[in-house]
Amino acid sequence: MEERRSEVVVLGGGPGGYTAAFRAADLGKQVTIVENRANLGGVCLNVGCIPSKSLLHLAEIIEQSREASSHGVVFEPPKLNLDKIRSHKRDVVGTLTKGLSGLAKKRKVQVINGSGSFISQKELLITTEEGEIKLHFDYAIIAAGSRPVEIPIFPNNDSRIWDSTDALELREIPKKLFILGGGIIGLEMATVYQALGSEITIVEMLDQLIPISDADMVKPLLKRLQAKGMKIHLSTKVESIKPTSKGLEILYGETTELFDAALISVGRKPNTDRIGIENTDVKIDKQGFIPVDLTRRTNINHIFAIGDLTGQPMLAHKAVHEGKVAAEIIAGKKTAFEPMSIPSVAYTSPEIAWTGLTEKQAKEQKIEYTTSIFPWAASGRAISQGSNDGITKFLFDKETKRIIGASIVGAHAGELIAEANLALEMGADAEDLSGSIHAHPTLSETLALASEVFLGTVTDI
Repeated sequence: MEERRSEVVVLGGGPGGYTAAFRAADLGKQVTIVENRANLGGVCLNVGCIPSKSLLHLAEIIEQSREASSHGVVFEPPKLNLDKIRSHKRDVVGTLTKGLSGLAKKRKVQVINGSGSFISQKELLITTEEGEIKLHFDYAIIAAGSRPVEIPIFPNNDSRIWDSTDALELREIPKKLFILGGGIIGLEMATVYQALGSEITIVEMLDQLIPISDADMVKPLLKRLQAKGMKIHLSTKVESIKPTSKGLEILYGETTELFDAALISVGRKPNTDRIGIENTDVKIDKQGFIPVDLTRRTNINHIFAIGDLTGQPMLAHKAVHEGKVAAEIIAGKKTAFEPMSIPSVAYTSPEIAWTGLTEKQAKEQKIEYTTSIFPWAASGRAISQGSNDGITKFLFDKETKRIIGASIVGAHAGELIAEANLALEMGADAEDLSGSIHAHPTLSETLALASEVFLGTVTDI
């Protein structure tokens, strides 16, 4: 068995992992990344957020071409070439993974493609195609990510039952696609496949789509999806899925129906059970997450953890910032992971984005707040592009008038939320936002106008 040594080892080469590795290298550390995929980038880049956005972009083009007919511009129905669509998606991923490989080489970060597992608190056993490597390390950053939850009672070995990775492969466009789970991933895939021609049925056990978001933010999305012909069943359970020669026979609520494929999108679980964590003294909780402090350090001084396996929210941009903190702590810098907020985005049509507290959270925490809403039906830019069902909403602290939360539903909400997130981080209040002159006509000015609603100075409504 080959033996090697590394000052810092990063287990997992996703956004958090490669960021941690590159930052540690920039700070003078000798670094090794252990990644079980052929390329860096993890789930996000290879089979997650990047390829899904590539497909969502195509879906948006198709939808816009359909909607243009009401404005007097009529396009021919789109002709799909699945081989070219898949090739485009691969090219996007390939460009980015090639870039990461180059960044690793420039920094002299060693990348080992293999499956890593702790065999002690100072050693990893790495299984590669060429053989096994025992890697001794001084510091470890665990960035092993998460995977889709499987429901044991379902016939998960049937090729017609998909997880998000399967859905992104775009092997076929099923005539009838069933989606279990009305969260972000399920709805994004529903958006893609509906645009490409599938009949969509969504079943969600809870009483609203995207349950983590406020109900009023989800209503425009629900209305738009139903107008497109999607069948959406809330407060409904799936009792069984039976494979037959004609399709998947799915019993949900009191309805039995045949589908060509089913996407199971009910959450993700941490990969702590796949990395030999039991061979260390690192603590994990009942859900399999690794508790860490503000420096991302575990209960073992030289072992850090970042990203999905440290708990919610499971977001790539959270992992990136955690990775930088862990690397800087190892390099002797004084820093901590203490964001005021972490923004979330559902890349649906329309998009939904939020940061800080939602109304649900504010009520649960018994925080006194005032809600301020600006409807996009009063926005010239929104009306001109057919987005007049959008909403910009702020939560202001009743006493200080500072922003404590923001939610946006509408076109480009994922981009617009950045201003609200910065305002929250900087401790801005309603007057700061309303007094900042925004270009007109833009969607961004709805943030200033929502602040004016709170102040009672708005003239647009």
